[in-house]
Amino acid sequence: MAETKTLILNPKEVDQKIKRIAHQILEEYHIEKKIIFAGISKNGFLLAKHICKEIQAHSNIEVELTEILINKEKPLSDTISHQPKVDLKNQTVILIDDVLNSGKTLMYAASHIIDHNIKRMNTIVLIDRRHRKFPIKANWVGLTLSTTLQEHITVEFLKTKIEVYLH
Repeated sequence: MAETKTLILNPKEVDQKIKRIAHQILEEYHIEKKIIFAGISKNGFLLAKHICKEIQAHSNIEVELTEILINKEKPLSDTISHQPKVDLKNQTVILIDDVLNSGKTLMYAASHIIDHNIKRMNTIVLIDRRHRKFPIKANWVGLTLSTTLQEHITVEFLKTKIEVYLH
C-alpha cells in the first residue's frame, strides 16, 4: 500500500515563512555587524542557506554559514563538528533545523556551539511538532503543528522550492 502524504506548506507558504523569520532576525539583530548561521545537517543547513539569502537581500549585516555535522539518532556516538570551520568565539550564532520534534538534536547541536564561548545564540525551526523531551525551544518558528507520534513530517528541498508534508 502506497504511503499517503499531505501537503502542509506549499513553496509559496514556505517562502513567506522564511521571509517573516528573516525580518524578525533583522528586527532583533539590526545593530549586529555579523551573524553566523549554523544549520544542522542536512535540511537545517539547506534552510539556513535560504534564510541567509533573505538576510543578505535586506541588510548589510555580514553573514557566515556553517553546517553542524551530527548523528541525529545517536548524537554522542560521533564527534559533533561544524564545516566550514568558522570561528564561533564571541560571535552571535543562529542555530537552524527544519523540524523540532523531541529537541534532542537541537539540544546537542546547541551544546556544541556553546562550547565555543559564543556571545549569543538563538534558534530557528521551520516546523515545531511540540513533542519535547529536552528543555529547548525555538526562538523563531515557521509553523507549530500538533501531530501524533506516529505521524512524520518531511521537508523536501527541491531545486527551486521547498515543500512540507505530513505522513
